[in-house]
Amino acid sequence: MTINCAIIDDEPLAAGLLKSYAEKTPFLHLIGTYGSALEAMKELRDNPAQLLFLDIQMPELSGIEFAKILPPDTKIIFTTAFQQYAIEGYKVSALDYLMKPISYDDFVKAANKALEWFSAGQKQLASAKDRFMFVKSDYKLIHVSFDEILYIEGLKDYVRIYLTTGDKIMSLMNMKKLEDFLPKPEFLRTHRSYIVHMTKVEQVDRFRIVFGQEYIPISDSYKDDVQQYFDDHTLV
Repeated sequence: MTINCAIIDDEPLAAGLLKSYAEKTPFLHLIGTYGSALEAMKELRDNPAQLLFLDIQMPELSGIEFAKILPPDTKIIFTTAFQQYAIEGYKVSALDYLMKPISYDDFVKAANKALEWFSAGQKQLASAKDRFMFVKSDYKLIHVSFDEILYIEGLKDYVRIYLTTGDKIMSLMNMKKLEDFLPKPEFLRTHRSYIVHMTKVEQVDRFRIVFGQEYIPISDSYKDDVQQYFDDHTLV
C-alpha cells in the first residue's frame, strides 16, 4: 500500500529533513512540501493528501486550526518543538505527535501507525462490500457470512464465533485482528473478550446484551461506543 502524504512546516530546515525521511520511506509518496497552512490549503484542494506531517506553530493559520477544517479522512502526524501542544493535538485525532528534532526512527514509527490505520480501513471497506470472511478451523478454511454471526468470544489465542444457526466455530486468531477487519458500527467490541453483531441484538438487560441464556458484558473501556450505538437507534 502507498500513502500520499504532504509536509507543512514554515521552517525550511525542518521541512527539508522531513522531506528526506518521506522520500526514503517505501510506502510514502510525497506529493508536496508547503511553507504554510494557507499555501497547502490552495494546493491540496485539487490534489489531496491522505496523510499530513503538520507543524503546529505557524503564522496566519496554526496547525491545530488547520487540522480542524480538514476532511475527517485526512490523517495527521503533528511535528513541533513545543510539548505543550500535545493535548490539543490529540483532541483533533492526530495519529501521532513528533517532537523536534525528529529522528528517522521516530518518523518511521509514526508513519507505520498511519500505514496500519489506512490498511485497516481498506480491509474494512473490502469486508463490508463482500459481507463474508474465511476463517481457519481444524486445518480447513470455513466461509462465514457476516449476517450469520451473533457474537464472537475471545479465548486467549483462539476465538469462538457464535452463529445464528446455533453452530460455533473455533479459530486460532486474535480479537484485535477481527475487530479491525469487521465493519463498524455493525460489529462493536463490548468487552476485551467479546465482539457483538449489533444488528442482531434483540434485548439489553442492565447494560448486558442478551442472546438466549447468554449475557454479554459491556465493560467500561467500550461502553461509550456501545451506548452511542444504542442512543442512535433508540426512540424516546
